[in-house]
Amino acid sequence: MAQFPTSRPLAGPSRVVDSKEVSFEELKQRIHSKLVDKLDLSKVGQLAGDVLRREIRLVVEHLCDSENTMLNRSERERLIDEVLDETFGLGPLEALLKDPAISDILINGPKNVYVERRGKLEKTNVTFRDNEHLLQIIDRIISKVGRRVDETCPMVDARMPDGSRFNAIIPPLALDGPAVSIRRFGRNPLKLEDLLNLKAFTPEMVMLLEGAIKARLNVVISGGTGSGKTTLLNTLSSFIPNNERIVTIEDAAELQLQQEHVVRLETRPANIEGKGAITATDLVRNTLRMRPERIIIGECRGPETLDMLQAMNTGHEGSMTTLHANTPRDAVARMETMIMMAGFELPLKAMRTQIASAVNLIIQASRLQGGVRRITHITEVVGMEQDTVVMQDIFRYEQDGIDESGRTYGRFAATGIRPTFMPRLEARGIRLPANIFRQRVMLQA
Repeated sequence: MAQFPTSRPLAGPSRVVDSKEVSFEELKQRIHSKLVDKLDLSKVGQLAGDVLRREIRLVVEHLCDSENTMLNRSERERLIDEVLDETFGLGPLEALLKDPAISDILINGPKNVYVERRGKLEKTNVTFRDNEHLLQIIDRIISKVGRRVDETCPMVDARMPDGSRFNAIIPPLALDGPAVSIRRFGRNPLKLEDLLNLKAFTPEMVMLLEGAIKARLNVVISGGTGSGKTTLLNTLSSFIPNNERIVTIEDAAELQLQQEHVVRLETRPANIEGKGAITATDLVRNTLRMRPERIIIGECRGPETLDMLQAMNTGHEGSMTTLHANTPRDAVARMETMIMMAGFELPLKAMRTQIASAVNLIIQASRLQGGVRRITHITEVVGMEQDTVVMQDIFRYEQDGIDESGRTYGRFAATGIRPTFMPRLEARGIRLPANIFRQRVMLQA
């Protein structure tokens, strides 16, 4: 008789089963194999999604009965759901993807699956059968967006149906089995009110940022990995008027703009022969011929930075991008480095002049201890003074310490500096409260 750790005897007549014990996973695999053999693929394609799942569920229930295995009701339902997930979805990943509290899924080989839930990493009891099973799930995800992964191309970036960012690296580069990282972007992305409730920033900061976007200031969002740059970019893009033509450029499409007039572009990796790659630089140059009013680059990480800055300087005001940096000053230094990656030997002063002329505002997003995400700086790029880019903080977050639960706490403060771009906002009819920039602590968080 097959025994399960939590099984209880069923009421009614006892069932005859093999004396050999079978594990839940073995049973699920056996039923799944029988289901695949039983399906008529020519007819499956003719059924709508809901109807098909309902019909297949009946087949799986019949197969469970034919196994003559003693399962209680909850185990039976779990078995049926997991077989259906394996058939129609992403197998063991489905349960994690359905949990809205999970922001990251990290898979280190088939037996080690971690998630970030409410800012903290924890190990799950989710496992894959073996490397082959995990590779099948990877292939199922990336094939939907025309990407591939194999020994000749063992790394891949892709997007999932809900907009989440997917990255995988497989052997021989990954020594302990395929490694997968999924950065979640749910079907209901965080809105402005959500970020205010989470104390990511203050209402005064929002008023300034809304005015800056509507007045077509060029904005760079900098921050480390997982600091919330893309979420913030999505949120700020909601301030863009609905009648403007926006072109977005991304490596893996994850922005979820709400405007009607949006053209979404995505880079393309090289094919198996190493040809056919379309880079972000190629797309930025092509975008300039598409009459965009604003250009949004998901992330600047290479030579496209120079083209982006030139676009900001030549009539495409109100453009936005993100980049990796730990402080606003580091963001300027990183832009210099990425300009040099374009292959042009520009003098340092010329690069800094280009940056100071193009960028109006740098917003620093940080992920602090305990998973707390805060906008730590809103910094204006004022201009050049000799060979130095002059910057000034308008608002900033000052960390005070760590509480008993290991989370950072501190305060949002206004520095008392009035931005030099305020006449530009007022010329657009944007009026901010007179005391918004008065030096003070705005919020304890």
